[in-house]
Order: sequence, then C-alpha cells, then structure tokens
Amino acid sequence: MNDDYLWDKTGQPDPEIQKLEEILGTLRYQPRPLALPQKRNYFPLLAIAASLLLALLAGGIWLRVRSRNTTPPQQAKIDSPTPAPKPDVTPVLPEKKSAVNPSRVVATNRRRHRSVQSAAEREEALMAKEQLMLALRVTTQKLHLVHTRTSPANQIKNQHRVG
Repeated sequence: MNDDYLWDKTGQPDPEIQKLEEILGTLRYQPRPLALPQKRNYFPLLAIAASLLLALLAGGIWLRVRSRNTTPPQQAKIDSPTPAPKPDVTPVLPEKKSAVNPSRVVATNRRRHRSVQSAAEREEALMAKEQLMLALRVTTQKLHLVHTRTSPANQIKNQHRVG
C-alpha cells in the first residue's frame, strides 16, 4: 500500500481503496444552484392585521363605555344680577371731620349684600362645595393608591455607603 495515494493521489492505488471510493462516490458533494422555496408565508401579516383589528375594537369599546359614564357638564344657574346697594358714604371734607367711620360703612354694605342672596343661591353654593369636596377626596384616594403601587414594599430609604 502506498500512503501517498491517500493524500495526493500519486502512486499505485490499493484495490480495496478503489472499491471503497467507487461505493462512496455516489455520496460525493455535487454543487448545484441554491433553490429557495417559493411558498409565501402569510402568517406574520395575518398576525399583525389581527392585532391591529383587536386594538381598534378595544379602543372603540373603551371610548363608548367612557362616553356613557360621563355626566353632562353642569352649569350654575345665573339669575339676573341685582344691583348692589350703593354705599351711603358722605364725602369727607378736609376742613371738618366726619363722624362716619369708613370701616363701619364697608361692614354695613357687606351685610346688605349677604342678605340679598337668595336661599336657592345658598343651596347651589353648598352643592358646589360638596361636589368639590367629593372630587378632592376621590383624587386623594387615587393618588394614595398610585403611590402605594409604585413604591416598593421593602424599599430602604436614605441608605448611604459608609466608609
């Protein structure tokens, strides 16, 4: 047996090696052009379309539910304004001093203006105050809920490296 034949095909081949080469010759590499499959895969496009459709459907349902839950804005009743009573202020002349105290006149005008308010206006003001207080309580509770959910339970505050 000649070892050179195995490496560079020079010299006399061994008959067993020739027989083995013939048998394995059918399995030899044969170059051929790359054949890509021509079948289109539409699954990713269908998945994207289904996701978009689902998102649009969820958005439509959310908008419909949101518009049903909102109450129409309420406006305060505005009665025809009653003219405020004119203050009874006498002009103060520099030569002589007036006996009327200006702070007393202002206080008297305030009392007159308060008495002009009707019971309906007072009731409306109280209802507006109650609505405002309710809105503030709801907002406070929501902020507290957000704070508790966003801060970790076992957070160590003011931790500094020592040394």
